[in-house]
Amino acid sequence: MSVSQVASRYAKSLLDLAVEQGKTEIVKADMANFHEALKSRELVLLLKSPIIYPDKKLACLKAIFEGKIDALTLAFFNLSVKKGRESLLIDIADEFNTQYNTKFNIALVKVTSATALDASTTEIILNKVKSMIGDNKTIQLDTKIDPALIGGFIIEFDGKLYDSSVAYQMNKLKHSFSNN
Repeated sequence: MSVSQVASRYAKSLLDLAVEQGKTEIVKADMANFHEALKSRELVLLLKSPIIYPDKKLACLKAIFEGKIDALTLAFFNLSVKKGRESLLIDIADEFNTQYNTKFNIALVKVTSATALDASTTEIILNKVKSMIGDNKTIQLDTKIDPALIGGFIIEFDGKLYDSSVAYQMNKLKHSFSNN
């Protein structure tokens, strides 16, 4: 079974259990906190290390997260480690967010711009995306600033990419001149 299939099954189990226990938002927040903690290279290496014993990994997870996340999420981490799936917790966290968004009709829209967007531009982008994906979905906007774009913006959603950045247009122009 592939890593993505295993991660998908574990994430589905956690989401189903969270829904059943009425802790969906709590577990989602826990997974976001876990994802944030994964920015620590040491934690990632710990989880993926075949040399470190599972009980040591579990002790580290408890030391980091106990009291900061719900008992359900901590029990899930415990189960994952006992089943030898701790190296997949990173993939499971990502898959949990994907399945959560699907279950609750949330479309994640990433907008990268050269400068901060004003409210009217943000509203225009949201309305355009809503017209493309339908009104039945809630849009979760994730904005980022990248001065390398020079101007314009890049929109990513539903596996699609719309690049209207000046850097992209200049690169396109450069390639058209080099092909002539």
